[in-house]
Amino acid sequence: MCQFCVQHGEGQRWYFDARNYSEDLLSDLRRRKVIRHMLGNVDELRKVPEQLPAYDRLPSFLQWFFRWQMRRKLRRDHFGQVLPLEDVERIFQMATSIVRIPCVCRKVTTGEEKRFCYGISMGPAGGKFVEILQGGGGSFLLGPDCRGFETLTREEALQAFRQHERQGLCHSVWTFLTPFIGGICNCDRADCLALKSAISHGLPAIEKGHGRASVNLQECTGCRRCMEVCQFGAVFYSAGRKKAGIDASKCYGCGICRSVCEKNAIALS
Repeated sequence: MCQFCVQHGEGQRWYFDARNYSEDLLSDLRRRKVIRHMLGNVDELRKVPEQLPAYDRLPSFLQWFFRWQMRRKLRRDHFGQVLPLEDVERIFQMATSIVRIPCVCRKVTTGEEKRFCYGISMGPAGGKFVEILQGGGGSFLLGPDCRGFETLTREEALQAFRQHERQGLCHSVWTFLTPFIGGICNCDRADCLALKSAISHGLPAIEKGHGRASVNLQECTGCRRCMEVCQFGAVFYSAGRKKAGIDASKCYGCGICRSVCEKNAIALS
């Protein structure tokens, strides 16, 4: 059980609490400002990849202090956590509407519109969350082809997430001024600024999920497909056993390795 589960989930997984998606939370003017800033300020985010190498050159005590400050700020303003597909499905069951929007990180890293982010709302057609974005959340979010925000059914959204898993993308849930949850993203370490910061530079830009993967050695054939899709470098291969294994200290609990295992030899617990 994590700190957020205690504070915002009454001891259960905090992102299952419907109050954290409440439209009432969007009446907070500061929260509206944070949403517009996070999703609309592409120029500022473009500086992040350039700044990360400079962080690596800091003395160790300064890196520790910076990580401490960053974790505190992120947990307050824009907190993200990895979650598996079954948890995504349960969130979709609670949501009144699901809208697909362009990914800010991929706009920064690729310069193109890539739709891997999904707004979750208890209001129709995206509710107040979409209204806030349309009122000043960045012109690129509306899309160059005028599709704007795509409203999906639960099954359409879940089908899209299954496809994202086949692409090796892990799912993450995000707040805008904790505990309000605005959406779920599909991330990889090449283009996601949060994963790049966490994995390559040790910055706490995104938290691990609640579970950890493990391999059933009797079922594992040693095909190593799970190694190919793990974004976190948590899967290893034993040449002696000819089996895969999971380094629990590196595992983020996304469960993507399960989706490519033809023998169902990987479980998340």
